[in-house]
Amino acid sequence: RREQARLRASVVEEDTEPWQKEPQFAGLHRVGGVDLSYCKGDESRACASLVVLSYPALEVLYQDCRMVPVTAPYVAGFLAFREVPVLVEAVQRLQQEEPQLQPQVLLVDGNGLLHPRGFGTACHLGVLTDLPCIGVAKNLLHVDGLARDELHREQVRSLQRSGEAFPLTGTSGKVLGMVLRSHSNSSRPLYVSVGHRVSLGTAVRLVRACCRFRIPEPIRQ
Repeated sequence: RREQARLRASVVEEDTEPWQKEPQFAGLHRVGGVDLSYCKGDESRACASLVVLSYPALEVLYQDCRMVPVTAPYVAGFLAFREVPVLVEAVQRLQQEEPQLQPQVLLVDGNGLLHPRGFGTACHLGVLTDLPCIGVAKNLLHVDGLARDELHREQVRSLQRSGEAFPLTGTSGKVLGMVLRSHSNSSRPLYVSVGHRVSLGTAVRLVRACCRFRIPEPIRQ
């Protein structure tokens, strides 16, 4: 908790890059995606993946997928301590081997500020790499009074078209993220939250722009 609080103080919740302020993201050329996939029945090993796509074409420019040992146990609210070290290593390998392909933003399969202590995996990775990061989760984390109750389900059903979204406002009054219908062919939404060096509005716009299907291409790839 102390480590999370210390690093949380470094999170920047606003746009820091010129391309983020452009309507069509002019100047954005490389979007990265990271994910950790665990072996069924074996929580001690996982496949750590970092993929970099061109933007706006969304063609794969770089990929690094390798089996890694996972030593830290899973503890709710502290997933980043289990996953971020190997993701940081993947980013560092890219920076050393193909520095010209470094992503200008990372989409993270997980949460950012939408977290019990406002410091999910996307924030943790963003602060340690100093790259703009966006949290993209497939399920709602029940924090600050948020719940998948009937009201939430009704709001999700009200998202009729691709790109429609509504804010996730906790009982504290703070907007923790956005619920986004990312593709017209999927009624299951995404839960987008700020990781680091990006505003929530920009995060939602970029995730939507990267979706050919429900899951944004950098993470899907």
